[in-house]
Amino acid sequence: MDKYQSLNVWKRAHELLVSTLRATDSAYHPRARSLFEQIRRAAISVEANIVEGYALGTPRQFRRHVRIAIGSAAEVQCLVRAAHELEYLAAVEVGRLGALLDEVRAMLFGLLRKPIRTERQ
Repeated sequence: MDKYQSLNVWKRAHELLVSTLRATDSAYHPRARSLFEQIRRAAISVEANIVEGYALGTPRQFRRHVRIAIGSAAEVQCLVRAAHELEYLAAVEVGRLGALLDEVRAMLFGLLRKPIRTERQ
């Protein structure tokens, strides 16, 4: 039985999470605190929803959580853009996070288009 760690989308979502945490840590600014906290929560939610949906063991539940992860990825994208416009995040970080976000979102949408195998199957 495969575990969620074998999912390529989980691997990229985990990379997104770690990169987001590092970027917001290194660019910390007191006025950006609440914005960075929300970016971090949304990035955590992308990975966590992939894992939770997979662990619930049914294709229906997995698809539901994939959709939630897509929404969280869109939230990260929106907030990272705002952080850049407010000059809290450098363009290089925004570009790197944006590329990861594009990849993760494409993979998540791809999961919705194909049959899904989960932990209980």
